Amino acid sequence: MTRAATARAATAGDAAAREASALTVTDLTVTLPHPGGRVRVLDGVSFDVPPATTVGLIGESGSGKSMTAGALMGLLPEGATTTGGVVWRGTDLLTADAAHLRRVRGRQIAMVFQDPLAALNPTQRIGRQVGEIPRRDGLSRAEVRRRVIDLLDRAGIPEPERRMRAYPHEFSGGLRQRAVIAMALSGNPSLLLADEPTTALDVTVQARILALLRSVQRAEGLSMLLVSHDLRVVSHVAERVVVMYAGRVAEQGPAREVLRRPAHPYTRALVASVPAVRTRTALADPLPGAPATPAARPSGCPFHPRCPLARERCRTEVPAPRAVADGRRSACHFAEEVLGS
Repeated sequence: MTRAATARAATAGDAAAREASALTVTDLTVTLPHPGGRVRVLDGVSFDVPPATTVGLIGESGSGKSMTAGALMGLLPEGATTTGGVVWRGTDLLTADAAHLRRVRGRQIAMVFQDPLAALNPTQRIGRQVGEIPRRDGLSRAEVRRRVIDLLDRAGIPEPERRMRAYPHEFSGGLRQRAVIAMALSGNPSLLLADEPTTALDVTVQARILALLRSVQRAEGLSMLLVSHDLRVVSHVAERVVVMYAGRVAEQGPAREVLRRPAHPYTRALVASVPAVRTRTALADPLPGAPATPAARPSGCPFHPRCPLARERCRTEVPAPRAVADGRRSACHFAEEVLGS
């Protein structure tokens, strides 16, 4: 199947697209210890990341975005239990042995973390950290050096021959994030997980890092899962979006269609709260109320206490995600009404 055909199939949402997906997440559920008993921080999360495609994972703080990315990499808090499936190239990573996971992490799937300073070792030079995987692969010292310089250059770090000898504290926030991106690319991954990669940066640097991620993804033909709470970020980078609320998927589908015509009241409220997503002149309409948390998830639809369309059914019955249009799914009892309004 060609890349264009795969993209069309993914948009159509048919079974062939699921089989061709770079990553398939099915009914992913994560529970954590809690004073009142174990809590489902992720509850039946399902989505695909098609080949050579950027998928945006969006939602307010506490919606489960970063927990989802951590679960995909096996980076969860102590005491966490997982069920469901995370299938990568025919293997379920949730049941794979440690040796297989070591082969996957860093090489096939790599992660760009939210805080670059925390992701870097302050006692080691940048070049040594970026060159860790090439050294493990048995490259000579000269080959590792050439590889590190190339990676730093691809990540947009000026004077890579000199900068590779610097320590993390000698880099600005933007350069540190570029170094983390270079580290992520060092194993030639096929899938990049970017967890809020621009949160700690100012607006100008954010734009540069996003442009870098987008250009790398396209040039390398990577799949990318971009975790963000910022709809403006996702609207400029992602081809598909997965909207999360209280540890569940509220809506998913092609980014352009979901952001223009949401099929879930939560997505519509998110879009309305960010004027740049709708129009240059519209005023922001802040989302009322506080987000539901997995530890205190309301009965029925978790969004119903904040939803202007909520009815009695919403308070008592959990809406199951269902197809509402080609390539689109919504966990709302009245999705068609939302789409048509």
